[in-house]
Amino acid sequence: MTNIIDGRQLAKKLNLQTKRRVECLAKRKIQPGIALILVGDDPASLIYTRNKHRRTTKLGIHSVLKRFPATVDQATVMATIKQYNHDESIDAIIVQEPLPSHLDGQAITNAIRPDKDVDGLHPLNLGKLYGNQTGHYPIACTPRGIMTMLDHYRVNPAGMNAVIVGRSILVGKPLAALLTNADATVSVANRYTKNLPALTRQADLLVVAAGSPHLIKKSAVKPGAVVIDVGINRLPSGKLTGDVDFDNVKDIAKLITPVPGGVGQMTIATLMQQTVDLAEWRHNG
Repeated sequence: MTNIIDGRQLAKKLNLQTKRRVECLAKRKIQPGIALILVGDDPASLIYTRNKHRRTTKLGIHSVLKRFPATVDQATVMATIKQYNHDESIDAIIVQEPLPSHLDGQAITNAIRPDKDVDGLHPLNLGKLYGNQTGHYPIACTPRGIMTMLDHYRVNPAGMNAVIVGRSILVGKPLAALLTNADATVSVANRYTKNLPALTRQADLLVVAAGSPHLIKKSAVKPGAVVIDVGINRLPSGKLTGDVDFDNVKDIAKLITPVPGGVGQMTIATLMQQTVDLAEWRHNG
């Protein structure tokens, strides 16, 4: 019988652990803080950022939500990041993607202090991840959340043939590094990959983050595979669906994440977890 990965329940468990850590810090007169920067009026980004802001409040994390119109200039965003870099009440900074095309997203990411880079996208943090270095540094929240899911469900990547569909800096690339560091054999596919189903059928662990509804059909999945669907797509009917044809693939997968109720819940929970990590690392030295 197929096991459906319950991202909601696992996120609740992680949030409870995070709340307890926040309470422990409060006894030392320390409150973790996060600055959320939103540019423009993208509906999905607005909902996502508000959900993050509400979650921080529930967990006792100090949260600042800074909104800019889509017409904001680069200098204003950079000045805001500089302000939060020097703000002692802020441990974590996140700039919500996507950004308007006139803004230099790479320069904005690089401007965030590495020790406040809660998204784990600063070149220094990415370099440490790819180098499999020891010590404390933030890791992209969705990939870290996926690794937490795998650990909870006792999926050991060592020796597994892992295929990631999607090579974004937010998911595909950092996850490839994490799985490589965990001794998996990793292939990363993209829109130019020839005969994608032939590649995905070889995967013991298949992670799909392509942003294309029902891209992966049952025929493209190896029976007994672990399938992690990162995609969140809204159909014309208004229904949310993933990149995997869940209703059919669940019949042959060993483990599979639903959409919604899977990876998305863990991404936000991991963001909260990592915000507290940054506060602890900063104050504990």
